[in-house]
Amino acid sequence: MLVVISPAKKLSVEGEKPDWFTTPQFAEYSEKLIKELKKYNPTKLKKLMSISDDLAQLNVERYQQWSINHDAKNSKQALFTFTGEVYAGLNATSFKKKELEYAQQHLRILSGLYGVLKPMDAIHAYRLEMGTKLKIGKKSNLYEFWGDIIVNEINKVMKANGDKVLVNLASNEYFKAVNKKKLATPIITPVFKDFSNGQYKTVMVYAKKARGAMAAFIMKNKIKTIKELTAFDTDGYLFNEEASSPKKLVFLRN
Repeated sequence: MLVVISPAKKLSVEGEKPDWFTTPQFAEYSEKLIKELKKYNPTKLKKLMSISDDLAQLNVERYQQWSINHDAKNSKQALFTFTGEVYAGLNATSFKKKELEYAQQHLRILSGLYGVLKPMDAIHAYRLEMGTKLKIGKKSNLYEFWGDIIVNEINKVMKANGDKVLVNLASNEYFKAVNKKKLATPIITPVFKDFSNGQYKTVMVYAKKARGAMAAFIMKNKIKTIKELTAFDTDGYLFNEEASSPKKLVFLRN
């Protein structure tokens, strides 16, 4: 199975990183986006992204410094750059080299700037959420800009791997960038709910961490079937067959 996850707003290009990396496949498309973003001053970027003055200034500087060249000196692997809740649950630093190599085949990160990233793709620090209404030429937003590039790449990877299922551990904002009608395989979406005030509901901060933990579970155990996937029990979550459906696997935690 192939797993897709979202990137994170929080990231760090500092700290230790593995001694091998790959290059983002769609860097030429990223360069087109950066060329457009370089036109934005802090005030204009703040309005576009609804961010603070400090974040606007930081990202204007990032865009100006961005280079299509990605190497060990000026960038860091995507899996080790993002530091949000999903990546806390994934805990990339716990991966052995063989597990990273497996993830390189079976895990993809959807990205507003890079389209689709392999875990070990070297990236520059950036902020560009998929839902940003950035106009590029005749394209009114990033969903139109990426078009079928993302789904075509996913289909290509799954065919090469022999993967039979796409596991969606991404947010709605990012998975919307995948043209579901053109996917060559079924989609399974795990859902994580916690018991609170007499009912089970999705608590986003916990659900994000659980998505990362499930991605790690799949990579480290080389999970290939849906039945194997239902054995996931990290942090107290347990599969609930009654609440689930063929396309949605529900995991509950008391």
